[in-house]
Amino acid sequence: MTVKFGSNYLGSDRCEFTVWAPTLQELSVLVVSQAEERLIPMQPVNRGYWNVTADGIAPGTRYFYQIENSLKRPDPASHFQPDGVHSASQVVDRGTFSWTDRSWSGIPLEHMVIYELHVGTFTPEGTFSAIIPRLGILKDLGINAIELMPIAQFPGDRNWGYDGVYPYAVQNSYGTPDQLKQLVNSCHQLGIAVILDVVYNHLGPEGNYMRDFGPYFTAKYRPIWGDAINYDDEYSDGVREFFLSNALYWLETYHIDALRLDAIQAIFEVGARPLLQELADRVEEFSQQQGRQFYLTAESDLNDPRVLRPKPLGGYGINAQWCDDFHHGLHVLLTGESQAYYQDYGKCEHLAKSYREGFAYTGEYSAFRKRRFGASSEDEPADRFIVFAQNHDQVGYRIMGDRLSTLVSFEALKLAAGAVLLSPFIPLLFMGEEYGDRAPFCYFISHSEPPLIQAIRQEKEAEFKAAGSPGEFPDPAGLKTFYNCKLNWNLRQEESHQHLWKFYQHLIQLRRSIPALKKLDKNRQMVDWDEKERWIVIQRWDGESRIFLLMNFNEKTVVYPANMLEGHWQKRLDSAAEKWMGSGSSLPESLAPGATLTLTPHSVVLYELAE
Repeated sequence: MTVKFGSNYLGSDRCEFTVWAPTLQELSVLVVSQAEERLIPMQPVNRGYWNVTADGIAPGTRYFYQIENSLKRPDPASHFQPDGVHSASQVVDRGTFSWTDRSWSGIPLEHMVIYELHVGTFTPEGTFSAIIPRLGILKDLGINAIELMPIAQFPGDRNWGYDGVYPYAVQNSYGTPDQLKQLVNSCHQLGIAVILDVVYNHLGPEGNYMRDFGPYFTAKYRPIWGDAINYDDEYSDGVREFFLSNALYWLETYHIDALRLDAIQAIFEVGARPLLQELADRVEEFSQQQGRQFYLTAESDLNDPRVLRPKPLGGYGINAQWCDDFHHGLHVLLTGESQAYYQDYGKCEHLAKSYREGFAYTGEYSAFRKRRFGASSEDEPADRFIVFAQNHDQVGYRIMGDRLSTLVSFEALKLAAGAVLLSPFIPLLFMGEEYGDRAPFCYFISHSEPPLIQAIRQEKEAEFKAAGSPGEFPDPAGLKTFYNCKLNWNLRQEESHQHLWKFYQHLIQLRRSIPALKKLDKNRQMVDWDEKERWIVIQRWDGESRIFLLMNFNEKTVVYPANMLEGHWQKRLDSAAEKWMGSGSSLPESLAPGATLTLTPHSVVLYELAE
């Protein structure tokens, strides 16, 4: 069963309202306008739902729900909050937009090159509409999927999106529902899929009125972010349906191609049928109905392969998940940092194991956690892992929000790009990394309640200090903090930034044109490494196609003895080449058996077996 929560406009100025409120005795729709207010009593139906169909309700009508004849609250499933989280909800006609993507069949997940962006800082305007003129640039780069950080309505006009309190509503400062549809439609016209980040583990602290309607939360657990959502306590069926229907709402109403599930380790429940498993079933059923595949990806810090396993094998059936181990292993090799969870990494072995298996920690002792951590992902296919050198978390949870471009050399940036884009996994880029943008991505908010703002300031500053992050904490509520985080698009035209952009573009072209790189298969590769010399070499193959990838994480020149290499190889990429603003390559254009290779510091080199 999929419930149409909220206002469902039926045409001819008729609208159906549905809300789940199992413990209330009286509930009405309060229509508000400049001229008058109209109260429309709702009727209880089965299992805690209330419903009414009313005439004289045109699109754009503002309304509240009136609870027990006194309390006035916005719709928990509001589709639009034009004046923010504390004001009236608005009726939206979902059938008026003229879609032109009928022939769109999607992008297979294993073919995606994902570009994560934050709507508010991606452009100077910070809107859905302002993204559209930039899509051609992303297309030229080779991007075929954008991933939007959460856009569900949050308090104020600037936020990462993880403080959302209306899961069905489009953030009003980003644009209208139709403007989001126009963005998705434009993406599909250019052959770009759209992934949406959704948050089903908590709701934000301001404007969160759900508890006034019923037991949407439970006190059984003690999560980090606010109260736990009630997925397994009394009345939990209605709560589960609220969020399960929300997932399908984004896929159906806005033609979203995939959902990224935030921090699933913070979804607390005990039961025979996990919420994630039920969600995967719903999305698969929806895919079959629509005749094309929709996807679920997830963030999880548990290194639990059950997330990825199909349901018949005891898994949740999620299509892919972010692989933090890959990032951590790569980051520490490039930066040498050892604070917080980075203390568990630093060896070439960690990154090499991630290339081979996905997870690097598969039951080994973690010094950071002070316990054994993870389970083996060796049997999970390569196309179930999403890897990255940067993302919003790994940049934004640094006290200064500093990007990799401010931490390492230009050569190391190219090495990071090669490590991600030439991997056997699904690559993800964080907005601006492709040209080395230096703008920070700090934590920012725009709450309206001074005590809440001060509490968040203190909490976040304490978090950063506990993690050993150096620097002065930028005020998350300050406008300057937010504006400093906007991308500097003009940098793309400057010499080093332009060369880096072209380097990323070339890597993506190689990934798509060489069969051995295009085929995502952990079992069709050999990974070797040298801890002392700090190099990792990888061979990958598919049929007759074969590549040889060398990555030098050493700050010094190292020698790699390629005496086991058979056949003749042609060089396809060398980050040290002057073409890429390198110091000049010492490697030959072609290799024969018995060659000895001298690798420049922080370089990535790719050879392809000649026919």
